[in-house]
Amino acid sequence: MILIAAGSNLPFCGVDSQQLVLHSILAVGQLTELVAKSPLYSSPAWPDPTDPPFVNAVAQISTVMEPAALLAALHAVEAAFGRQRGQKNAPRTLDLDLLAYGNIRSDRPALPHPRFSSRDFVLAPLCDIAPDWRPPGGGRTAAELLQALPVRAARRIG
Repeated sequence: MILIAAGSNLPFCGVDSQQLVLHSILAVGQLTELVAKSPLYSSPAWPDPTDPPFVNAVAQISTVMEPAALLAALHAVEAAFGRQRGQKNAPRTLDLDLLAYGNIRSDRPALPHPRFSSRDFVLAPLCDIAPDWRPPGGGRTAAELLQALPVRAARRIG
């Protein structure tokens, strides 16, 4: 299973974060096969909760692209949606993370994503499309990981 997380907390060209996340998933679907997408979620910005809240979603895709090529394609989509890389954890128009690529475990790109299991804004939408998914190497399911989090602030939109 190939999983992508999408997030936004800044508008771009008059388009709000909800639409940016939806459009970015469609853009990724133009480069790959979109298998499933979660509903949208809202979550407080981190590490500065005074920044605008994030809109998040997770998509499952299928592709023949290798992980590094897929990550480069995701970065190109981010750039097309106004993403400017600078200060770490700063507000941004779009963030696309490669969460997992089948059973591959690697350092470059980091697979599975090293912090997905502690982020409710990733796990909550992931549970909508793949609650029984387990990261490479086994361990707890996405639903079990979400249930184990001490704080869950992500809320489904609509």
